[in-house]
Amino acid sequence: QVQLVESGGGLVQAGGSLRLSCAASGLSFSRYNMGWFRQAPGKEREFVAAIRWLTRATYYADSVKGRFTISRDDAKNTLYLQMNSLKPEDTAVYYCAATISFAVESTSYNYWGQGTQVTVSS
Repeated sequence: QVQLVESGGGLVQAGGSLRLSCAASGLSFSRYNMGWFRQAPGKEREFVAAIRWLTRATYYADSVKGRFTISRDDAKNTLYLQMNSLKPEDTAVYYCAATISFAVESTSYNYWGQGTQVTVSS
């Protein structure tokens, strides 16, 4: 079955960096559009970044543009999110997700990981 497993979360001070990874199995990873979403306590899940298959075109939420970078290694079936200049408001559980049809809406994604906690202290 399809599995998406996130790793790399943790506690970091404001201004610091983290790199999240998402290891995929059970699907043709190279043919899926991939995304990162996050959910803070008491808030709805929100789009963070996405990357298309084939063209590798990238898309970002305005709140992370210029600070976060999404990338993929199809040979390793792995998705990444490099997060720099982290802010306390970036604190959330971060999820990776996969979709055949590219979208930024979470409802369009078919497969989800279990999430990894990112906490940014001030």
